Amino acid sequence: MPLYLNNEQQMLRDTARDFVADAAPVAHLRALRDADDPTGFSRDLWKQFAEMGFTGILIGEEQGGLGLGHVEAGVVLEEIGRNLSPSPFLATAVAAVAALQGTAQGERWFPGIVAGETVAALAVDEGAKHREAVGLKAERSGNGFRLTGAKRFVTHGHVADLLIVAARTAGAADDEAGITLFAVEQDAAGLTATPERLADASIAARLEFDGVAVDADAVIGEVDAGRDPLDRLLRAGRTGASAELLGVGGGAMDMTVGYLKQRKQFGTVIGSYQALQHRAAHLYAEMEVARAAVLKAQQLLDSGSDRADEAVSVAKAQAALATALAVQEGVQMHGGIGMTDEYAIGFYMKRHRALAELFGDANFHADKLARAAGF
Repeated sequence: MPLYLNNEQQMLRDTARDFVADAAPVAHLRALRDADDPTGFSRDLWKQFAEMGFTGILIGEEQGGLGLGHVEAGVVLEEIGRNLSPSPFLATAVAAVAALQGTAQGERWFPGIVAGETVAALAVDEGAKHREAVGLKAERSGNGFRLTGAKRFVTHGHVADLLIVAARTAGAADDEAGITLFAVEQDAAGLTATPERLADASIAARLEFDGVAVDADAVIGEVDAGRDPLDRLLRAGRTGASAELLGVGGGAMDMTVGYLKQRKQFGTVIGSYQALQHRAAHLYAEMEVARAAVLKAQQLLDSGSDRADEAVSVAKAQAALATALAVQEGVQMHGGIGMTDEYAIGFYMKRHRALAELFGDANFHADKLARAAGF
């Protein structure tokens, strides 16, 4: 498969680029932060995403969506990252949809997602760092279950209409089997959400489940067989986060190169200095390597390849490392103004930190690849 976009995908990129840049530029993020907005994103903007058809990008045409793939979802996510647009797109339209595909819960929730009326949150992590262990307990109670435990770092978890919760129905926390996914509504009795603003001004919640009762219909897929939909969720989320990281890194790089072309010192444009040219060229090369890795992961996911897991981990690690270089070089090449809140480059650095940790950082995925290779 060629590592470039076809004509239709390029048209989608142009459409998404114009829409996101106009409707949700960096100024939109700044306005939400300065207003101390309690939601963390705009519901009106989410409806606009739906009107553009983006919310149903991974949902089949027979269910009202566009029936496209992860390459196309990544095109939209890259523009979201480039503009630092606060949006539930990654969690809702990508990761949640991937988990719900082919299930009865998908039939229930997809219409709301397509219409831009439903926001989903992913209750997966339980500690300070991303791990694949699941310890939250789901114990049988009558015709359903009771959920007891806690989840951390649940983006939009305080306002989401749907919570996709990974719970333990059998075995120990580190076991591969014995996991069940549940679709839990936000107003469930016994559920407490405590929102916390992150470094990038987004809001994630700590969720406490105190015997939250759900019926059997809340199960996504089959009881004790939640590893498959959870893996779909994680693969889609990691690949989507990688694409958004590309946008963050690309936006930071474009801003930095533009600054090099106009900033003068001692009457000379600083971009004419060879040392800075070398650094900019190195950054460009690293971003292109990351772009190829992300596109390969997207293509393998869309084709259902058994090599997708490996490619997803490579993409997430490479995108995080390349974008780290982009934001660090951006701040340094901007000099003192790069450290101020008035200039946007600092926002890119903060967003990178949040995305780099989401679904596992570079070290997590390097370890995952090493273990898969037998080391």
